[in-house]
Amino acid sequence: MKKTSVYISTLFGIGYFPKAPGTAGTLFAAMVYFILPEKWIGSVYLILSILFLSLISVLFISKAEKKLGHDNGKIVIDEFFGYFVAMMFLPKSLLILTLAFILFRFFDIFKPEPVNVLQKLPKGWGVMADDIMAGIYTNICLQILLYFKYIK
Repeated sequence: MKKTSVYISTLFGIGYFPKAPGTAGTLFAAMVYFILPEKWIGSVYLILSILFLSLISVLFISKAEKKLGHDNGKIVIDEFFGYFVAMMFLPKSLLILTLAFILFRFFDIFKPEPVNVLQKLPKGWGVMADDIMAGIYTNICLQILLYFKYIK
């Protein structure tokens, strides 16, 4: 089970990318999001899937941490789900995908409150929660930009 947990937590090995594995995991998430059919974007099924799978991932992360260490940089499945949270309820466009990528990485790296506090939660909860919060911050920023028509 540990091997499976590591494989899933590293996003099928993407976490072993030699430079900036978190960025590689986020890029993978952006590519997956980009190829999703338009009718799936914002659907209840996608939202429930993200919620369910991110919660299940906490279990895999907790197991993987026993082998890799707490909040190891190779664990990048949290970036995947954090990016998907960043894109919730937003129109699908290359500009928004790119801005979400940049903002999400900013919030994930610099960890403004409460992102830094959530990271301290035990086991896989902290690993996942800080990225979900970074995704929420990203989403709020993009919603504001859309609302005031700074982007389309």
